[in-house]
Amino acid sequence: MRFAFKYRLYPSPAQSQLLAGELREACSLYNAALEERIGAWKICRKSLNYYDQANQLKAMRADGCLTLANFSCCQDVLRRVDKTFKAFFARVKRGAKPGFPRFKPSRRYDSITFPSYGDGCKLTRNLLRIQGAGEIKVKLHRPVEGRIKTVSVKREAGRWFAVFSVECEVQPLTPSSRATGIDLGLTSFAILADGTEIENPRHYREAEARLRRAQRKVTRRKKGSHRRRKAVRELQRAHAHILNQRRDFLHKQSRNLINKHGMIAVEDLNVKGLARTNLAKSVHDAGWSIFIAMLAYKAENAGRQLLRVDPRGTSQTCLCGANVAKTLRDRWHDCPACGLSASRDHVSAQLILSRARNGLLGLNVEDAVSCVPQEAVAL
Repeated sequence: MRFAFKYRLYPSPAQSQLLAGELREACSLYNAALEERIGAWKICRKSLNYYDQANQLKAMRADGCLTLANFSCCQDVLRRVDKTFKAFFARVKRGAKPGFPRFKPSRRYDSITFPSYGDGCKLTRNLLRIQGAGEIKVKLHRPVEGRIKTVSVKREAGRWFAVFSVECEVQPLTPSSRATGIDLGLTSFAILADGTEIENPRHYREAEARLRRAQRKVTRRKKGSHRRRKAVRELQRAHAHILNQRRDFLHKQSRNLINKHGMIAVEDLNVKGLARTNLAKSVHDAGWSIFIAMLAYKAENAGRQLLRVDPRGTSQTCLCGANVAKTLRDRWHDCPACGLSASRDHVSAQLILSRARNGLLGLNVEDAVSCVPQEAVAL
């Protein structure tokens, strides 16, 4: 499996300027490659690919018009351009909003990648040698596990980070017969099939006052001034802090669930669709997509089973199969058919688990006509 390990870099002021210069050069190459592709199509009706542009790199470096230190980094920039166009054509083909590739300003081009470890980058104890910047102190707050394949240097809110993409062996946990269903929500972050409730921390909501002050400070500064750049960085760090809080919470919760359960069932939610409603801010704040992605890769590494079930009707259906209509304000489930009375979210979590078990047995949802006891052994 491939994992990414992210560490903080502590470059000197001179090294920071060198790294920033590398990013500017990479951005210039990106924009030049994009411009060449557009011009080739407009003038000659010719579509360029990665190899057409990569074959020009050697001559460009010999002429001195390309000063990016590492040759492999130059190739990676051209691969980014190629991926951007492939994604554009894929969106056109499936009828989605195309979004033609755009030129990037240097202040928004924040990473370069060394696609082959040892070629332009090398980790020695607590120092990372980067071609063009020298040896930079790196804080290894945890060991780098596995074989390092690629290294990316990123700039985030004025800070520098190194991201190591490593190849690791799968490390399965001790088998567990426990199973649970998870009903994701906004009042509570999640309800498990056994009734356990995970509170929603609402990191963004809690930080809105701080963000409002930081944004107001940016608005009041003169564009292009040094004080505005400082205010922008303060705003960026406020957002980065919220992101770190959210990721820390989601990592801990996903790890706890994976350690305890052999099978986990979740709804196959259309989060993008939900984010286009009036609940957009709360949905983004909860981070459902990130949470499910974390569950997926941790389950694969631990040898656990993660099942996605159809979310339709999970809040309107009883465990006995009867339809119990509820509005968004109705938080309690009362079934007139079987008499079940319980929390709406708790019933939904049990129904999600029931659907996952039926899916393993090859049964349809309609075949489950009786309530599934919570103590049933996972399949």
